[in-house]
Amino acid sequence: MSYIRIWIHCVWTTKARIPYLRDQIREDVISHIRENAKLKGIYVDHINGYHEHLHALISLGGKQNTSDIMQKIKGESSFWINKNKLTRLKFEWQDDFYSVSIGMPQLDNLREYIRNQVQHHQKVSFQEELDKIIEEYKLIKMRD
Repeated sequence: MSYIRIWIHCVWTTKARIPYLRDQIREDVISHIRENAKLKGIYVDHINGYHEHLHALISLGGKQNTSDIMQKIKGESSFWINKNKLTRLKFEWQDDFYSVSIGMPQLDNLREYIRNQVQHHQKVSFQEELDKIIEEYKLIKMRD
């Protein structure tokens, strides 16, 4: 029997970063994503976010890949949000997403970070966080 443990940290945003995911809507969407992911065999360890984005810690199965999982999570959840009229305007996720692999020693810190998204983003804006990620990416590309 194979043992596979590939952890990924995924982040995705609402289209045009419209802050649809406030309070109860965010809780409802997160709950739905958890339930739907479980039905599709996607293991979501932690998920949370703020007004315009979500973070998820996901463990990939042996036949899963990040693109397929994100398509399933984002596609089905946007359909569900619109079907249930959780937003006044048509809801959409941004096409792109951020994903990075996570080592076992980093899991507890990432879980805490995901759990505390609301408090974190009261101090640091999502744009500031994105700018930092982009800067780190540029540094890595310069080394290549």
